Amino acid sequence: MQEFRTIGPTPYLCPLPVVLLGCARPGETPNLVTVAWTGVVCSKPPMLSVSLRKSRLSHGILRDTGEFTVNLVSRELCRATDFCGVRSGREVDKFAALGLTPLPAPGLQTAPAVAQAPAFLSCRVRQTLELGSHDLFLAEIVQVSVGDGFFREDGSIDEAAMDLVGYVHGQYRALGGRVGFFGYSVASPEALLRRGM
Repeated sequence: MQEFRTIGPTPYLCPLPVVLLGCARPGETPNLVTVAWTGVVCSKPPMLSVSLRKSRLSHGILRDTGEFTVNLVSRELCRATDFCGVRSGREVDKFAALGLTPLPAPGLQTAPAVAQAPAFLSCRVRQTLELGSHDLFLAEIVQVSVGDGFFREDGSIDEAAMDLVGYVHGQYRALGGRVGFFGYSVASPEALLRRGM
């Protein structure tokens, strides 16, 4: 049996999604910030959460506008994603510095999406919870947009083609191949064969 070592109370949950959060106040330069502390919290209505430090420029923008985009990160966007996590929008226009294109997001007034992202979620803040070092923004997903090139002929989405990246304790990691599907542990031999397992 494996032995375990305690390392203290720390947010050591991994892997995590890594996303580019887009936000903007009317008439101001749009901003991007890297967020690894995000996740789905409800399916009906579809909702997610993001946690941001109060000191972040984006924190104030979310508080003021109540909207943001969550842009999925491909391997191609990984360097830009890292840049957006270590440079402040108070000092640099991240879209311009990285050659990224802000895109109007369906269902939102000011928050931009990233045109180079494989997919993005348009979100409206429903509640903010003060937690300590971070505030948690609970948001409703009002629309999801997926790049045309990621649809298969049957209309399903090919997430593997997106070449998505995750975050593992300070490192960006490419996601590997499929190892199962929801329910595969109890699926019939016919279902496994049909699903290529």
